[in-house]
Amino acid sequence: MHKLDWELYLLPFEQAVEEIKVKLKNIRNELRKRKEHSPIEFAMGRVKSIPSIYNKANRLQFPIDENICWEIRDIAGVRVICQFIEDIPAVVEMIRKRGDMRVYLEKDYVSTPKESGYRGYHLAVEYPLMMADGQVTIPVEIQIRTLGMNFWATIEHSLNYKYEGIIPSNVRQRLFEAAKASYKLDNEMNNIRDEIKEAQAEFTQKEVPMESLISLVEIDLDIDAGIEDMSQNEGIEKNDDNH
Repeated sequence: MHKLDWELYLLPFEQAVEEIKVKLKNIRNELRKRKEHSPIEFAMGRVKSIPSIYNKANRLQFPIDENICWEIRDIAGVRVICQFIEDIPAVVEMIRKRGDMRVYLEKDYVSTPKESGYRGYHLAVEYPLMMADGQVTIPVEIQIRTLGMNFWATIEHSLNYKYEGIIPSNVRQRLFEAAKASYKLDNEMNNIRDEIKEAQAEFTQKEVPMESLISLVEIDLDIDAGIEDMSQNEGIEKNDDNH
């Protein structure tokens, strides 16, 4: 087996992540311009680091070769964050209907959470893209979460990092209870989603002072920039090895 040239090997994964992020953001922007509710709040993505690939491959006992991406499946990862639980199946359906990617595996951790309390919906898709030598198809994992689910997963990642993957039982139990509380909040917000949507629509229609608009733009830019630098959050990196 020849040694992989990782820089070249990961190049299509980097391109795929960027393309999918742009497409998801375009959906969001189109719906907002049409004054419709967007189930996509924002999208982020990353390509798994080489050490992380090796760690996961060794843990799962997969050989490191050209097919490693089909064994691990999340070398390219994209995450979609939604406001409401009901937005998750809407995003899933959007992706299923797309002609530029094919869903070949789904994992519903929303209705059936993991033992840890983790919730989210995962799609494994085949994504074709054009490279200099022609078309290649690679796997990309798309995770879909609410803001609450993502917040909980971020906290769990931090604790896993602190305790090197072995979280004390009392902390683990409290984290599990927090997951239930977070899901209850998600459900409550989902129950009043119509009122929330109306309030948000009225807010965007009102005349807002320029300094407020500037701060909103800065916040939006911070989100789009910050989430693309996955070192600033749990980033679908080590966290994905657990989810």
